[in-house]
Amino acid sequence: MSDRLNVLHVKEPQPWFSSGLRFKCTGCGQCCTGAPGHVWVTDDEIASIADYLKMTIDEFRMKYLRLVGDRESLLEDSRTFDCIFLKDKKCKIYPVRPSQCQTFPWWPYNLQSEAQWNEAGKDCEGINHPEAPLISAESILQQKSLTAKQEI
Repeated sequence: MSDRLNVLHVKEPQPWFSSGLRFKCTGCGQCCTGAPGHVWVTDDEIASIADYLKMTIDEFRMKYLRLVGDRESLLEDSRTFDCIFLKDKKCKIYPVRPSQCQTFPWWPYNLQSEAQWNEAGKDCEGINHPEAPLISAESILQQKSLTAKQEI
């Protein structure tokens, strides 16, 4: 009798976007506007942004952050709910923007289904943009895994 185990290899189902998705940031700023929400920041991101703005971490926290439960989020404009760093449709901290911003639109919510992706495209002109490069499923899944760690 053989001591070998018969192991059933179960293949992971392919995501609905297995052939890739088209996306190109157009710099429209729409991802930084809209309904109230949260842009979560880590301690490392806070330090980077504060340094970029030539502020102390404490000054930055007092001026630009709010505590939500046990996490910190960037403030929003109280009238428009735009990110506090969006000015003239441009991010004023773009080189050091939080990873939540860097990984848009590859958020789990946007990738749940093709319908959800297309819904996100109603607010983001870069989603399915005709001149956008095709982003591989592998690259998308890497970005998605980064956002899942942040609990966006």
